[in-house]
Amino acid sequence: MPLLEKNGLKRYKVLRYLPSDVPNAYGPNVHDPRSGEILEGYIGWYHNVMTLVHDWYMIQAGPNDPRARTMKFSDELMGELIRFVSSHEVGHTLGLRHNMGSSSLTPVEKLRDKDWVEKNGHCNSIMDYARFNYVAQPEDKIGPAGIMPRINDYDKWAIKWGYTYIDAKDDEEDKKVVSKWIVDSLAANPRLWFGGEGQNHDGRCQTEDMGDNSMKASEYGIKNLKYVMAHLPEWTKEENNLNKNLTQMYLQVVTQWRRYILHVVGNVASTYETIKYPGQAGDTYAPAPKETQKEAVAFLNKQVFETPTWLLDENLLNQIGNPIRIGAVSSVQENTINQLTSDRVFNTLNMAEQRFGNGKTYSMVEYVEDLKAGIFSELKTGKPIEIFRRDIQKFYMQGLFRALDESEKGTNAIAMLMLPNAAEDIPVTVSSDVGSILRLHLENLRKEILAAAPTVKDKDSKEHLLFVAERIKKALK
Repeated sequence: MPLLEKNGLKRYKVLRYLPSDVPNAYGPNVHDPRSGEILEGYIGWYHNVMTLVHDWYMIQAGPNDPRARTMKFSDELMGELIRFVSSHEVGHTLGLRHNMGSSSLTPVEKLRDKDWVEKNGHCNSIMDYARFNYVAQPEDKIGPAGIMPRINDYDKWAIKWGYTYIDAKDDEEDKKVVSKWIVDSLAANPRLWFGGEGQNHDGRCQTEDMGDNSMKASEYGIKNLKYVMAHLPEWTKEENNLNKNLTQMYLQVVTQWRRYILHVVGNVASTYETIKYPGQAGDTYAPAPKETQKEAVAFLNKQVFETPTWLLDENLLNQIGNPIRIGAVSSVQENTINQLTSDRVFNTLNMAEQRFGNGKTYSMVEYVEDLKAGIFSELKTGKPIEIFRRDIQKFYMQGLFRALDESEKGTNAIAMLMLPNAAEDIPVTVSSDVGSILRLHLENLRKEILAAAPTVKDKDSKEHLLFVAERIKKALK
């Protein structure tokens, strides 16, 4: 790397190779807080990041790029993947932050438009965690230019913004000039928006996602995962491997499925944060549209809480896993329920209704009713409740019991220890409507269960429903 010299001091810009099994890379910088001048910048490159990008690329791009359908990538392909990761880290050394909102500015259907996406890229910033275009389908015939991340418009603009000499007389004049530049640039090209680093519960600014609609993008992603599952034994086959590859990549499929679920969950009780400058129109904070949140719940009821049989192929599972603990699919389902019944979700829904008014937001009452309609759909259809569904219903109960207990006692030891937090993360208290809504919801659910149970013919289903009704009765005491 080139050697720089200033005031007699020699400073190196270094790419450090770290022989470690840690699957990561990083690109920090040390800067002068008075001027912003970068004093030191280097990239740390762990060897095992190559395993990370291999697994990402096989699972996300395998349906579209035949080069990804093997456990050992060509030097050409691995070189492309290394360039993508190192470009992101170079961005950090130059002072760029993550821009997790950039990917949300691309309409989902454009991600399947071969001409458009190969010309413009699937994300407008290399600094987003929008790895590969998992929305594209095999029939779209999109090439690597529309699959791989690239340095794009936001990155070039941000570097220009950060490094252009303003010649301002003082800091105040400098702020006025660069602020006007931001406002004017965004007005001319909204795709230059900086959406933050994904820590503000804004559903548009999440890691690993892409497109302007998490539900549509995730449906396409799951469709591709089904393609991967159908070919996994073939793609992972190596002589004398003893199913190690198959186990590794099956877990990567489940992990990717979980990512899609998290993207959708992130739209529930989401608050949009759009930083405004004085005089700009519009609110800085606004709840995610009600229809978007309802679409998220409908997706989860279908893609998560209805048993995902495509992930449960016995011929595959019997080769890679001993059934002695909770399975990967059940673990994801339980985790999803826990997030949907968390303090953050209930608090945010409650506070949004307080601030923006009844009828203008997704109320907590309507939210839990929509969840119940999907999770306990057998109460209306009369269908037998199979074993995965019985677990889902128990997970839901447990989540509501925990939230009810916290709302009536004002206790959540883990969350209390993590203070200070954002307001929506603070434990629910006895002063809110959360507890009364949950209590009434559980009472009504118990009544519906007891009304339906006598007509249920399947023995396991009936015993399960009676058990659930009794658990609710005990919890409400």
